[in-house]
Amino acid sequence: MSIPTADSAAGQAVKAADRAHVFHSWSAQALIDPLAVAGAEGSYFWDYDGNRYLDFSSQLVNTNIGHQHPKVVAAIQEQAAKLCTIAPGFAVESRSEAARLIAERTPGDLDKIFFTNGGAEAVENAVRLARLHSGRQKVLSTYRSYHGATANAIALTGDPRRWANETGVSGLVHFWGPYAYRSNFHAEDEAQECERALEHLEQVIAFEGPGTVAAVILETVVGTAGILVPPPGYLAGVREICDRYGIVFILDEVMAGFGRTGEWFAADHWGVVPDLMTFAKGVNSGYVPLGGVAISAEIAATFADRPFPGGLTYSGHPLACASAVATINAMAEEGIVENAKHIGETVLGPGLRELAERHPSIGEVRGLGVFWALDLVKDRETREPLVPYNAAGADNAPMAELSAACKQRGLWPFVNMNRFHVVPPCTVTEEEAKAGLAVLDEVLSLTDAHTV
Repeated sequence: MSIPTADSAAGQAVKAADRAHVFHSWSAQALIDPLAVAGAEGSYFWDYDGNRYLDFSSQLVNTNIGHQHPKVVAAIQEQAAKLCTIAPGFAVESRSEAARLIAERTPGDLDKIFFTNGGAEAVENAVRLARLHSGRQKVLSTYRSYHGATANAIALTGDPRRWANETGVSGLVHFWGPYAYRSNFHAEDEAQECERALEHLEQVIAFEGPGTVAAVILETVVGTAGILVPPPGYLAGVREICDRYGIVFILDEVMAGFGRTGEWFAADHWGVVPDLMTFAKGVNSGYVPLGGVAISAEIAATFADRPFPGGLTYSGHPLACASAVATINAMAEEGIVENAKHIGETVLGPGLRELAERHPSIGEVRGLGVFWALDLVKDRETREPLVPYNAAGADNAPMAELSAACKQRGLWPFVNMNRFHVVPPCTVTEEEAKAGLAVLDEVLSLTDAHTV
């Protein structure tokens, strides 16, 4: 891998234009200092000063095949030369083939694909499908969740980004999902956590009125809110509850799908088939914006003779779909899903658990594939988080210090609240993964200093 010659002046110009005109998401505009990125390849990206970073964030946990995969870049170029765009109402090769390849890999009979521009729109349309199919309005989601930044998606989200975006409209209800390490149910083990979490969900449904609930939506493996792997039996239990009350079961695989957990979809770990499944991110590693909803035969049949009242100008955009076709084929040909599983089982899982033996600030290690989190604590006995919930400013100093130390050593982190997420591309090599763990081993001394 060759990094272009440093050009600080060009970097300064890029940054000046950004600061003058770009309005950034989730940010106080005057308080941010965006890095000017000059290029990327594989598991790395670099700035205009020649500093290279090992991307342990996969950007926003979406560059599953790494940066600049040549087969995907070539597919976008070829599609652009052939047909840049066409309205959603036409049948075109890249869209049809992308839908076929996705449907081949989704569980059960999720064989119809509605394309969107990203994950939030996928959630919006899954909710719309569920409501219209069921004739009901309420949708249940967990407090520890993130489903997107559009109207319904952000209201369904559990994390604090929801607070400033809520409209007060009824019909979106939150409940507690399983999290054995910080159990809301005073559970003593995973089996008890599973049982009590299912009892809680059924109680919430009972008190909301089963006949009013259109859908339950869950991230198959909770992502940004902590990489929470569900205990055995939980997803099957939710499926059974939904079936009993005629509720649509939606799995949000926007972050967990397309190899991230070491399977094509995280649902494959538990053999659970939802009625609707949302996807985005890893479907084409974000090379061109794309997301979608995989739809069961029963729900698709609802709209056989009844129009679906939803659509997007760029639904199934030819460039995006061509990049998805190339991505899925490359993942299959190159064993990328298998690599994610292998790295998780032989490098990241064992390596992170080994770090936990040396670093008292690590309370729990959890994850699958290339989807891991360290739950950082002040005190292992009490499990007090290293920083308070939704901490900012001085309260968040230990995590900010950890993040800065990683960047200084050439490791780009994904840090959220009191957690360090280890989420490199699914293509990451053993050597790259071990290099990242070595940096993490070094910087965790900083968080250890805050333990009691």
